[in-house]
Amino acid sequence: MEPKTSDQESVRETFKEFLNSKGLRVTNQRLAIFDAAYADPDHFTAEDLLDRAREIDTTVSRATVYRALPLLTESSLIRQVDVGRDYKFYMANKNATTFQAQVICLDCDKIFEIDAPFMEWYGKTVADKLSLEVETQRLQVSAHCTELKAAGICERGGKKR
Repeated sequence: MEPKTSDQESVRETFKEFLNSKGLRVTNQRLAIFDAAYADPDHFTAEDLLDRAREIDTTVSRATVYRALPLLTESSLIRQVDVGRDYKFYMANKNATTFQAQVICLDCDKIFEIDAPFMEWYGKTVADKLSLEVETQRLQVSAHCTELKAAGICERGGKKR
């Protein structure tokens, strides 16, 4: 696990304040889960998070991870990404200044995030025409890897045909 940056420390303090505002204790296990989630540069599942959090604190339980994930998403420090599987993916909310769309590779299940600032405009425009307010919106594209099809190997996902 990499050392924490000052930005991560600041966000960690925000998480502690969020827990306090909810009347919840700031525990070593919750902080280990936060640190593991926020340090991950990619999308992760609850089980991935459990493994990473246990590298920081071996006392982290599966139940604690599953109870902490709703807190992390409610705090808006981590966001949930539903790609239509029977489990969810999560990702730390870092440096996202515009709407993010997900492109899911059907060959390796890797999720790519791309800026899609037009989606904010589109959602607001459509909602305004119907006299509604946008609560949430998402754009997901599922695709096959052309590199895997052409060369038999995908460098991004590490998959071979």
